Amino acid sequence: MTKTISQEPVIIEHKNMVTWLRLNRPDRLNAVNAAMIEGLIDGLTAAIERGSNLVVFAGEGRAFSAGFDLSGLDQQSDADLLYRFVRVEQLLQMIYQLPMTSVALVQGRCFGAAADIVASCRKRIAAPDASFRMPGLQFGIVLGTRRLARLIGADAAFDLLETSRIFTADDALGNGFLTDIKPAEKWATHIDKLASDAGNLGDDAKTALLAATRDDGGLDHDLAALVRSAAKPGLADRIRAFVATQVKK
Repeated sequence: MTKTISQEPVIIEHKNMVTWLRLNRPDRLNAVNAAMIEGLIDGLTAAIERGSNLVVFAGEGRAFSAGFDLSGLDQQSDADLLYRFVRVEQLLQMIYQLPMTSVALVQGRCFGAAADIVASCRKRIAAPDASFRMPGLQFGIVLGTRRLARLIGADAAFDLLETSRIFTADDALGNGFLTDIKPAEKWATHIDKLASDAGNLGDDAKTALLAATRDDGGLDHDLAALVRSAAKPGLADRIRAFVATQVKK
């Protein structure tokens, strides 16, 4: 029997008490477009409604994700792009506030908005070949900055965001961006263990633990900072200029 290949931008799978959300644009290195953002939000909503203990983010193909889809900029207005970035921030906050454990499994490239997705998860696991970059400030977008600073420290976050340099899995483990490095062939066993651990507490206790170990106080500030940065006129032009500099490199 021929296996049907899903054309959905996000493959949503529920297995026992685990919900898998697989970024599914491998021909585009899983670049995050509007449909993928909405698919992830739908998947998280389903996970919450069914009471999953664990949500796992993974990417189909050779990369977790190349980041925000910057194609088709000529057809995008500043308002279109502003709305997309707002939806990204809302997605990140939804991940950050999940009432269950979240896990990111990263292979290959993990740039931009995809790195912000990873940073919003409780468990952040990468294959040794993974690489990361957060270049949003190069075109004036303030996205996930406070959460990153809380995760890895203000000085480390400042360095990564000021330079927008690529950093390796070893770098990411060293600064706390990752919680573990494991070869992809060991992920399945590790997810089984994490699923078992995630079922140790009752729903109320788990929700209380998650809430007590995160900082919700600045979420409105994060959204406001994103909107202020994206609402500055010329967003599409700034992104186009950034893309042009990357092509020349």
